[in-house]
Amino acid sequence: MRNTSRRFGFLAVCALLAAAPALAQESSPSPADSPTGVVFRWINFAIVAVLIIWGFRKAAPGFRAQRELIGQKIAEGTRAREAAEQRRREVEEKMKGLGQEIDRIRAEAKKVGEAEAIRLRAAAKEDAQKIERAAQAEIAAAERAARMELKALAAGMAVDRAEALLRDELTPKAEAALFNGFIGELERSAN
Repeated sequence: MRNTSRRFGFLAVCALLAAAPALAQESSPSPADSPTGVVFRWINFAIVAVLIIWGFRKAAPGFRAQRELIGQKIAEGTRAREAAEQRRREVEEKMKGLGQEIDRIRAEAKKVGEAEAIRLRAAAKEDAQKIERAAQAEIAAAERAARMELKALAAGMAVDRAEALLRDELTPKAEAALFNGFIGELERSAN
């Protein structure tokens, strides 16, 4: 790119230097108006034209490379624009279906919430039944323990009452008669 700019600058300076005599004005009749002057003008024109053509031919590969680079960048830009347009269309399509998608998600969330509420109610009901069964088992165990304690208390009271009755009814005479009866029984079983 720099070389191309330098070449153009050099060609422009050469063209100005070559054209300078033709552009200069004199107050006296110009020798350029003579037939020799016309020939020199044509020679000068040919030299300038050859230099310009030579300069363009030298700069042509640079121009071609620059043209190809610009073409590639335009193609890349076109591809990028097409990709961006495609993404834009995809986003617009998604945006069109976004309301439906939101409604679908809401409906699904509502169904899931209702199912979860039903599941939680069933779990709570089951837990309540478990607690009730456990409470009933505990009540039954407490009832058994109370009955056993009541039986033990009744037995203890019966023993105390029997002991009290025996003390009242068992006099030394009755005690001797029981003892004698017991010995008589032993003698009879020994025989």
